Amino acid sequence: MSVVIVGGNDCMVCRYKRICKEYDYKAKVFTQVPSDFKSKIGSPDLVVLFTSTVSHSMVRCAIKEAQRKNVEVVRSHTSSSNALKSILAARTEEAV
Repeated sequence: MSVVIVGGNDCMVCRYKRICKEYDYKAKVFTQVPSDFKSKIGSPDLVVLFTSTVSHSMVRCAIKEAQRKNVEVVRSHTSSSNALKSILAARTEEAV
C-alpha cells in the first residue's frame, strides 16, 4: 500500500514517513512543489492533502491526478501527526 502526502511541515517529513511505515504504507511526502509534480505522484492507493499548509495550485494538481487515476483523496485541515494517524487508522479499519 502506498500513500502520497501533499502539504505539511518540512520538519515533519521523517515523522510522516515513520507513521506511514507503522501502518504498513509506503509514503511519498511533498511539502513543496517539485518540478513536474504531476508525474512524481505516481499511482498511490491514497492521497492525503494537508490543506492548511499547501498552495491551491498544488492541491488542484494532486486532485486532478487522483481523479484521473481513480485514487481516494482525504483532506485534513491540520498537518499534525495525530491527524495522519487518524486518517491511516480509519483507512486500515475499512480494509478489515
